[in-house]
Amino acid sequence: MDLLDELPGSAPGLPVLTVSELNRIARRALESQLPLLWVEGEVSNFMRAASGHWYFSIKDANAQVRCVMFRGRNQFADFTPANGDHIEIRALPSLYEARGEFQLGAEAIRRAGAGRLYEAFLKLKTRLEAEGLFDPARKRNLPRFPRALGIVTSPQAAALHDVLTALARRMPGLPVILYPTPVQGAGAGAQIAAAIRMAGERAECDVLLVCRGGGSLEDLWSFNDEAVARAIVASPMPVVSGVGHETDFTLADFAADVRAPTPTAAAELASPPRQELQQQLGHLAHQLRHRMERKQHGEMQRLDYLARRLLDPADSLRRRQNGLDQLAQRLFHATRTRLTQEQLRIAHLNQRLATPIHAIRREQQRLDTLRIRTQRATRAGLVQHQLDLSRLASSLAHLNPEGVLARGYSIVQLENGAVVHDAASLTVGDSLGIRFHSGQARARVESTSKE
Repeated sequence: MDLLDELPGSAPGLPVLTVSELNRIARRALESQLPLLWVEGEVSNFMRAASGHWYFSIKDANAQVRCVMFRGRNQFADFTPANGDHIEIRALPSLYEARGEFQLGAEAIRRAGAGRLYEAFLKLKTRLEAEGLFDPARKRNLPRFPRALGIVTSPQAAALHDVLTALARRMPGLPVILYPTPVQGAGAGAQIAAAIRMAGERAECDVLLVCRGGGSLEDLWSFNDEAVARAIVASPMPVVSGVGHETDFTLADFAADVRAPTPTAAAELASPPRQELQQQLGHLAHQLRHRMERKQHGEMQRLDYLARRLLDPADSLRRRQNGLDQLAQRLFHATRTRLTQEQLRIAHLNQRLATPIHAIRREQQRLDTLRIRTQRATRAGLVQHQLDLSRLASSLAHLNPEGVLARGYSIVQLENGAVVHDAASLTVGDSLGIRFHSGQARARVESTSKE
């Protein structure tokens, strides 16, 4: 539908429009035909209104255009543009109807070239990440009590002052070694990498801080240098990165063992807190003193108890002497009693040994009688055993199968060795073995009979 068709009272021929209607039609035509796009140019006539809106123009060598960025949009910008800044804005072309002015309604703003730099940053980050340079598994823990702290930054940087202030507050006695290097400008990346490598070669510190203050993407670009990231990864000591502000991220942050949001935070992460350590030490000293006092009081009570148990040595000696006298008397009485008992036992034994010859004779007679009885019993038993043996030999001779075979009998066996007792158990054709008193023969069954 043509835009003119929207006008009330349209008739054939040219319609008569008011200025407001004309400007509204022009604004709608612009917004419908021109999409949201990026525009690059130099800032001029910048003004911040009391409402918080930004009004400015961007221009190039041949033209300029008015721009507006409302407060709801510009509050998310990471910088405030100034006259002469080269910027890029993402904007919607439109028309300010009240004055009939063509303008761009900006929705996002960035410094010129930031988009290309950010794309380069992402490509390099992806490549180094694929190589494993940012792998969390290779990250090292920071020493709790470093002997010295190294700082890679510019001597003129405000970040150095922030780091030294934080260290003076947390651990004044910690030695600090500065490895000076430019942190911005052409060739700064290579010099930062060289300073990191020099710190590793000199091995003068236990932790290395790589830091600088905040700035634009271009200002921090030296810390996106591939050489800086590789030097951090190759560093023999742990590296803390404190570059820019909390919202700034560089390749140095991803390569470092620990990333701090600011240089001050980097100093706090790398240094032990003196005040906290002093408090811990005071607490431990208090605990040690309290335990020592308790131990001392306990030992004093134990000493008092032992002192009460300790007696006069003379009294102890007298008691032991009395005990020894009692033992001596008991030993004397026991010895005399035992001697009397042994004397009585010897006298009794002497009486029992007075007539030993009579006992010997009685035992000799008893021994002779037992010898005669033994001889008689032996002869009678031998005769009886001989008779039994003869009877058993005769019975064995009658039962010997060899004797039966010798009388003309034979043994018939099947092939499996079973003895044939009944002809009815045989069938015609069975193979038999016949054993004689002397030798054996093989036979085959031709017929069987019950008789």
